[in-house]
Amino acid sequence: MKRILVGLDGSPRAPGILAAAIAIGRAQGARVVLFRSVGLPPDVPQDFWKTTEEPLLDLLKRHAKRYLDEQAAKVPLEVFGGVEIAVGVPWQGVCEMARTLKADLVVIGSHGYAGFDRLLGTTAAKVVNHAHCSVLVVREPPPEPSGA
Repeated sequence: MKRILVGLDGSPRAPGILAAAIAIGRAQGARVVLFRSVGLPPDVPQDFWKTTEEPLLDLLKRHAKRYLDEQAAKVPLEVFGGVEIAVGVPWQGVCEMARTLKADLVVIGSHGYAGFDRLLGTTAAKVVNHAHCSVLVVREPPPEPSGA
């Protein structure tokens, strides 16, 4: 195993997903590449969300890059393989980037909380069904039992 692609979405689950990828990277001597996909819903024109002179997609990519750079600071140098951002549908972006990088493994979270993930089916399920390589789906730890 040489390369692991880690899909991060900025959710509260991201630290657990990243930790799992780092552990596998260390154990396998693989490089961990952090990835985020950004995009706009296809039916909403870009001008709808215009708040600055900077095009919205550029703004989203800049925010994604900042987020990934913050996460990259948590990755040990011996396994860090870089950051990648793509514009498009998240599951397609993950699968395409995995092919482009010739990733041996994709590590993603079990499900998203965004409205589109609920409407169109989970990103995780689509990645599992379409990725060219193995996919590890990291689940959230179960809640601690209450002291009833």
